[in-house]
Amino acid sequence: MAKILKWFAIILTTITLGIANGSYFLYEQLSTNLPDVTTLHNVQYQMPLSIYTKDKRLIAQFGEKKRTPVAIEKVPKQLINAFIAAEDDSFYEHRGVDLKGLLRAAMQLALTGKKKQGGSTITMQVTRNFLLSNEKTYTRKLKEIMLALKIEREYSKDKIMELYLNQIFMGHRAYGVAAAAQVYYGKDLAELTLAEHAMIAGLPKAPSIYNPVTNQARALERRNYVLQRMLELQHISQQDYDDASGQPSTAKLQTVLPEVSALYFAEMVRQKIFELYGNEAYTSGFKVYTTITETLQTTANQALNNTLHAYDERHGYRRSSIDKGSRFSSLPIIGDTLPAMVLQIKNNLATVKLQNNTLIEIPWDTIKWAGGIGNSIRRGDVIRVRQLADGSWALTQIPQVEGAFVSLNPSNGAILALTGGFDFFRNKYNRATQSKRQPGSGFKPIIYTTALEQGYTPASLIDDAPLVINTPGQENEWRPENYNKKFYGLTSIRSAITHSRNIISIRLLKDMGIEKAVATALRFGFTDDQTPKTLSLALGSGYASPLQMAQVYATFANGGFLVKPYFIERIESNEGNVIYQAKPKTACPACDDNPALTRTHAPRIITPQICFLMNSLLRDVIQHGTATDAKTLNRQDLAGKTGTTNDHRDAWFNGYSASNVAVAWVGFDDFSPLGNRETGGVTALPMWIEFMRTALKDTPEAPLDMPPGIVKAFINPYTGLLTASANSNGIWEFFQEEHVPSRYGSPSNTNTETDTDFSEEKPIESLF
Repeated sequence: MAKILKWFAIILTTITLGIANGSYFLYEQLSTNLPDVTTLHNVQYQMPLSIYTKDKRLIAQFGEKKRTPVAIEKVPKQLINAFIAAEDDSFYEHRGVDLKGLLRAAMQLALTGKKKQGGSTITMQVTRNFLLSNEKTYTRKLKEIMLALKIEREYSKDKIMELYLNQIFMGHRAYGVAAAAQVYYGKDLAELTLAEHAMIAGLPKAPSIYNPVTNQARALERRNYVLQRMLELQHISQQDYDDASGQPSTAKLQTVLPEVSALYFAEMVRQKIFELYGNEAYTSGFKVYTTITETLQTTANQALNNTLHAYDERHGYRRSSIDKGSRFSSLPIIGDTLPAMVLQIKNNLATVKLQNNTLIEIPWDTIKWAGGIGNSIRRGDVIRVRQLADGSWALTQIPQVEGAFVSLNPSNGAILALTGGFDFFRNKYNRATQSKRQPGSGFKPIIYTTALEQGYTPASLIDDAPLVINTPGQENEWRPENYNKKFYGLTSIRSAITHSRNIISIRLLKDMGIEKAVATALRFGFTDDQTPKTLSLALGSGYASPLQMAQVYATFANGGFLVKPYFIERIESNEGNVIYQAKPKTACPACDDNPALTRTHAPRIITPQICFLMNSLLRDVIQHGTATDAKTLNRQDLAGKTGTTNDHRDAWFNGYSASNVAVAWVGFDDFSPLGNRETGGVTALPMWIEFMRTALKDTPEAPLDMPPGIVKAFINPYTGLLTASANSNGIWEFFQEEHVPSRYGSPSNTNTETDTDFSEEKPIESLF
């Protein structure tokens, strides 16, 4: 017997040593491959990219995971208690592993062969979520236990709880308790009720099963279980339990809506951030503060919409805009147009129902523009409506025409507002930045700048008479005309730009040489392929985007400097540290006398004298020329140039004050004609006026200060020469000192700026 006991002891000892050695070997193997728990000191939560206006209004978010990390001190005590009750009631007692829980899970597995209880503590869940994968293997479970013990030695309980509450998945792309509070209740953590605490704490067990949005009954069952556990653990009173468990679910999926509509702009920012940071852009929680402001962006959106609707109404209501109602509930909102079903037409009012069942009334005054088709609208028809600035409603339709608008700060190039079309979701093509449209007469200031640099003056007279251009290799000759098909004889440069005389700019270009104008255009930021080397360049036959045209006109507004447009002011990390700060090169007139400063400021591309003269000429466009509708703004410091291309395919207005340069464009994407009389001054200028009315509110007028080297002289406008002060038709004109007229002309006051009769055939000049 003793011998048997001896052998039994030897075998038992061998087995024990084998198990011990095997366990030690397994422990050593697992230990060498365990992640470093100290990395949790600097954990990086995956957070979306958030884009804001300069005044901190949300524009857009990009990224799959919604998360707002929160310090443990900011988490309500009862919310922590709810998680303890639901997930780990001995959290503050154990050392990372709950042995009783593990034994219960092991017994359950032995008895049933199924894993019904995981036995995981909150610390073990932190281990799994941050340091391990979700694979369900015994090896991973052992690693989880070992790491949990290490984490408990390295971190405080509050730190472990903070990590858990910020990382845990809560359903509907929400990660962490702060995000869950926003996604399900639209509240901050401090605003949650006890019932809502319990509902959120019940989610981690199975976010898809116990989700209060998708499965309210199961969610309420789970919530009340959490409340019962809180009662048992004496975290709440019986009265608290009775009140909270009797409440209905108030959870509703909350969408984080942008505070400012700027989707074309947001996409520009997203592309730039992705270019800089790659996929990290969508997970690092960057906060991007841009250059636009809520007020100006909202105004730009409204101005563009109103302008496109005005054009659309001038060209009539389309019968295809009426639907018979079969698809009413599924019709999308497009731009500012909402689907509406007609319920009744009576007493010059149409009563209609919106998709949210709101009833509104449309006065006949806002329907009659549709003419006969408007009269044929009947009960049951589905139409589109939009809300006007005064709160009333109007019949409308989705414009087929498109537009773009951009505004810059001329001093540094900051984009103040930008919209690239009527509706981003209908067409993501950003016409403000991506379009290649002929600028038309909006290019003429480049021609006139070149002319002034070559010695011409605002008083120089050019013959506005018919001409023919024969281009080698082309069968047909070109006979350019002014817009109104009239000719005006000798015309001053001031009058020519004021009234946008095509013939004058062509003759100037011919006399100066195309290469000189192209060189000027390149200085202003145009590229070689944007500037055709023919006389059609004088009429803007190249191409440009509205943003580029804004950059061109910023030079005139800022005193002669080429600023570079930019749209990101700064980028902050999710901790609030500034990781990028824009440092734009700015216009600096004071730097002219200090060459050392020019390296840090925008380059000067035209002299102060040329810039002054161009400002004087372009102000006359608004005061006396093709953009006189802008006089409604009642300011003397506005300047700009209309642009209308062949067959009315593009309508532009490029204008500015000292503090804001803005460009409005209207056209069809397929280059269809806009129609007769749809010029820059008719079609695009209203958009600019509406925007500037807000942009310049409370901004004092900026005087046009005459720089050194500019003098005034009293001249006869019909000869361009000096005249006696007694001449009632004489005017004061500005000149560069070296180009002031040196002699007096004839006292004749013959007006050459009247319609000239060219019905009699006269020699036609060939320019080649």
